Amino acid sequence: MIYEKKFVLNEDELTDELLIGFISEHKRLNLRYEELERMYKSDHDILYQEEKTDYKPDNRLVVNFAKYIVDTFNGYFMGIPVKTSHSNKKVSDFIQFLEAYNNLDDNNAELSKKCDIYGHAYELIYYDENSQIGITGVDPREAFLIYDNSIRERVLYGIRYQEDKLKEIKGSISDANKIRYFRIKDGKVIYEEEKPNVFGEVPIVEYVENEERQGAFEPVELLINAYNKAISEKANDVDYFADAYMKILGAELKNEDLLQIKRNRIINLANFDDSKITVEFMEKPNADETQENLIDRMEKLIFTIAMVANINDENFGTSSGIALKYKLQSMSNLANTKERKFVKGMNKRFSIIANAPTSKITKDDLIDLTYQFTRNIPSNLLEEAQTAQQLVDIVSDETVLKTLSVVDNVQQELEKIKEQEAPIVEYDHERFEED
Repeated sequence: MIYEKKFVLNEDELTDELLIGFISEHKRLNLRYEELERMYKSDHDILYQEEKTDYKPDNRLVVNFAKYIVDTFNGYFMGIPVKTSHSNKKVSDFIQFLEAYNNLDDNNAELSKKCDIYGHAYELIYYDENSQIGITGVDPREAFLIYDNSIRERVLYGIRYQEDKLKEIKGSISDANKIRYFRIKDGKVIYEEEKPNVFGEVPIVEYVENEERQGAFEPVELLINAYNKAISEKANDVDYFADAYMKILGAELKNEDLLQIKRNRIINLANFDDSKITVEFMEKPNADETQENLIDRMEKLIFTIAMVANINDENFGTSSGIALKYKLQSMSNLANTKERKFVKGMNKRFSIIANAPTSKITKDDLIDLTYQFTRNIPSNLLEEAQTAQQLVDIVSDETVLKTLSVVDNVQQELEKIKEQEAPIVEYDHERFEED
């Protein structure tokens, strides 16, 4: 089933009827979000399959590739915080303040993780109780944006809502001019409060994993379920082998004889014709090699289709240099796509902030904003230093410093270099005394 995670308004105005319709559609989409979250939290379909008869082993094994894919890719993409910089020191200092005040490194990592799970996530920009600009992530199960049907896909409305145990919905509608608070009871929309929107546009930003809004493990969801089933059946076969029945043909044993065999694990049949007696275990046909081949193939397919490297593979750690880059090529391509989408979202973030009355960023400053994403892989500091040295006098000092993973803040490092190179003015005692 295809789930549409984007809402488009074809009308001129968001009526109460359309609002209720959008929320109903989003609530149906939440069922899909619940499925994705269950997979990430190891609550897989194998745990709910039909129970087998009492005499059959019924293992339910969960191999959580979904969590592995999300955590591995998110660590690779956002394990090292994004470095946001600006050529204007005043703007750069304000950005650093926002990052520290709102714990944006953690916020970015959680946004990225939610994108990996759900395919997209939201961020709310607001004024907090200290009259400071607040930035926080919003669960996609509690919010959505409504776009127009133009080629530019402008955001018209931002909807946030929650439903209580009595099925009453409370939420807010944001547009470019105002924020309206509402509740829906018995199929009717009741507006309770209205506030001006000081940001001049919908203060909710959408971050997407890709254009299709598809999560990191959604392409391999069926493969993961099939893997769980295959390895569970494999465990069942092991139990079958451990509980195999013994058959004794050609001899009738009394109960005390059977008890003796069970206790001592010795079979001693006297006064019987050995050629007519058969003593052996009853076994199911052995498909061990076929099962192992299937499990191995599905595991490789999961990582191949998800395009996320299996870094725990025993051969992965022995790779270095260009070989490691080839192993990470697919994941790098995936991360490059996500980076472009993330930059779009971060540009929107600062565009909204630029409209705030207390903002120290203007619309003109947005052009010079730069973001540095660093892939979280083992760093070769010697190689980085050599590369940086070769770039000296070819590119700017700022670009040179960006090649070094040990430099967290390029602008601060440039300032430190200037202070270090500043001439030291010595105090001339003799000249002072002559004067």
